[in-house]
This record gives sequence, structure tokens and C-alpha cells, in this order.
Amino acid sequence: MLKKGSKLYSILNGSCPKCHYESMYMNSNPYVLSETLKMNERCSNCNTRYKIEPSFFYGAMYVSYGVGIAFAVAAFVISYLFFGSSLKVAFIAIVGTMIGFLPIILRLSRNIWINLFMNFDKELANK
Repeated sequence: MLKKGSKLYSILNGSCPKCHYESMYMNSNPYVLSETLKMNERCSNCNTRYKIEPSFFYGAMYVSYGVGIAFAVAAFVISYLFFGSSLKVAFIAIVGTMIGFLPIILRLSRNIWINLFMNFDKELANK
């Protein structure tokens, strides 16, 4: 079980990287496509500003590439190696996975990126 205080908790839940009190995103459902990347300006608990500087999350594009590759490899392994599908079907599974999980990949990338620059603070969490 993931506990507050770990980076993995913040990355997987999209919670504030400093206090883990609330979600960084205005809408917790990533599949509301018009709001997938809409973020709160600050945390209501610790007042941490999420956009450290203009264009801060451009770096998340590089993380997104790696996360996308991980999802694509997982889709290939599951379809081709576990189910024994043909390469064409495995390719379709990869494309379907990438399209279906795009909102998740985008948010995970942002979560990973911001957690590279911010650390959990026990004092802020106990506010």
C-alpha cells in the first residue's frame, strides 16, 4: 500500500508533491479531455505553486516519451507474448493502448516531472 510521504504516492495520485493533501488537477478524471491538463494554481493546504516558472511542464514531454514507450512495450508483451497474437494484432494493440491511455500518460508525465523538483515536507503535511 502506498503511503503519504513517498514520491510514488504523489506520482500515482497526482497529489501535491510537498504535502500530498490534494490533487494538483482541477478534475480528478483524466478522461474529461477538455480538462485533462488543467491544474490548480496552488495547493490549498501548503500554498505550493505548481507552475514553478512559465513553460515549466515542457520538460514533461521528455518524460512522456519514456512513459509512452513503457506502455507500448507492455501492450506488445501482453498481446504478442502472452496471447500469442500476430505482429499486426500486436501493432494494433500498441496503437490502441497509446490512444486509450493518452490522458493517463500525460498526467503521469507531469506528476513525475514535478516530483523531480519538489520533495515531500512533513511539516507542511501536518498543517
